Order: sequence, then structure tokens, then C-alpha cells
Amino acid sequence: MNRLSSDQRAAVISCLIEGNSIRSTVRITGVAKKTVIRLVVEVGAFCADYQDRVFRNLKCQRLQVDECWSYCYCKAKNVTPEIAADNPGAGDAWLWAAIDADTKLVPCWLIAKRDPNSARDFIEDLAGRLSNRVQLTSDGLKMYVKAVDKAFGEDIDYAMLVKVYGTDPEGEKRYSPAVCLSCEKHTVTGNPDPLHINTSYIERHNLSVRMTVRRFTRLTNAFSKKIENHIAAVSLGYFAYNFIKLHRTLRTSPAMAAGVTDRLWDVTDLVAAWEAEERTEKAA
Repeated sequence: MNRLSSDQRAAVISCLIEGNSIRSTVRITGVAKKTVIRLVVEVGAFCADYQDRVFRNLKCQRLQVDECWSYCYCKAKNVTPEIAADNPGAGDAWLWAAIDADTKLVPCWLIAKRDPNSARDFIEDLAGRLSNRVQLTSDGLKMYVKAVDKAFGEDIDYAMLVKVYGTDPEGEKRYSPAVCLSCEKHTVTGNPDPLHINTSYIERHNLSVRMTVRRFTRLTNAFSKKIENHIAAVSLGYFAYNFIKLHRTLRTSPAMAAGVTDRLWDVTDLVAAWEAEERTEKAA
């Protein structure tokens, strides 16, 4: 890692945040595979820590939450006792994420199982980053109800958008998505505005994740082999989304729209901030 120049680090990160796999990044940049993986882990940890620090006292008004499926090492149905012993993170690795419907900022996310404990941890983390009462919309996952009640109590306007699905008789049986037949809006807590009860932004964002974080691409062998690498790659991807990339509708970055930063970051800015922290840690 120490042998890479700042420009080389920036080149590797630029490839990764544009959806390139580890191997394609190696071919493009000429940096060794082990070095690229180590860079992902280290810069991913910095990105996670930085966003955890600055995403506080957010003045969000309307939030949407959802889960996006992925897996680590192998799919859950293929996890054997031997694999589980050697790779504790093997199996399903769901991405829980929230998005601000106005600024498109993603203030928090979690890689975990799809269970009540994960729902609780995710919603409590989200609640701790907000400075005011918000309207929250989720899908029909019942785990959210108890998690939201525990984290927010009555200080929230919360609704669920429950979609009723059917099968498309003309669709390809294995890979065709289910057909949405109808949507039902259910108020759970407070008085949410019916016009803003939807999950469109977070569902569209799930597509962005699959297109820009290579490890989420379906039907490929680019999935993560270690859960630590998976978490680091997601943190890097969200840093790029929140700080570096222009949102097409906003014509600014989500972090700028949310007032978290006053400028559009570049990959070189990320590398400079990361290296400055490295120097500070070494000096200490």
C-alpha cells in the first residue's frame, strides 16, 4: 500500500466506484490484486468512519427505507457447517438503506441479516442521525413496525406501502420479476401525508447500487468472498454516491443538497483526506 502514489490510489478508486470488478481494476491500473483488495478495505473503513461522523443532526423531512439482497462467499442455501466455521459472514448479506426523498442523501445503511435485530439496529442508527420529526415510509416488512416504535416512539409520521404481487403468465419463469397488481397505504404512527407515502426513490436507488457496486451485480462471480471486504466496498460506494457524483435531477451531490458539505468532492479529495488521516494516526 505504501508503494502506491496518490495518483495510483485515485485511479484504483475511480475504477471501483464506476462499477469495475477487482480483476478489471487490476487490468486497467496495473496494480496487483492483493493491493487493490487491501486498498478497498482501508479506504472503505475511512469512508465509513467519515460518513458516520458527518451525518449527524440531519434536517431530513421525508425518508424511505428498504432492503436489497446480496450474499457473501455463497448463497445461504449452499452454506455448510464447514463453510460457516471458516467464513462467519457467508450467506445472505442484506443491505438495509435509507434515503432522503428531497436531497437524495443516504444517511445510513447496514449490511446484516434480514431479521428483527438488524431492523432494530438499522432504525435506531437512523433515528440517532436526525434533528427533527420526519415522515418515514417502508415496504410491508413487519419487522419495521416494532423497530420504528422502539426508536422513535410517537415522534414520527410513519406509513407502510404494501404492494400486492402476482405472476406474469407471459414472463420468463426464472428471472422475470413479479408483477405489482396494486399498492395499499397503511398509516402506522402519526399523520403521514398520503401524497408522500411511497418507496420509489429507495427502490430506484437499489438499482443504482447494483449498477455501481460490482459486488451487487446479479448472475456474475463478482460477489464478495469476505464480509469485511463487502462492507468496505459498500461504504466506498456510498461515499462516492453522497459526495463525489452529481445527482442528475439535483445537479449537485446529495451531501451538498443536504448541507453536509459546501463543495463537490473529487476522488483526489477523498485520497487526500484519507492520507491526511493516515499521517495523523502515524504521528499519534
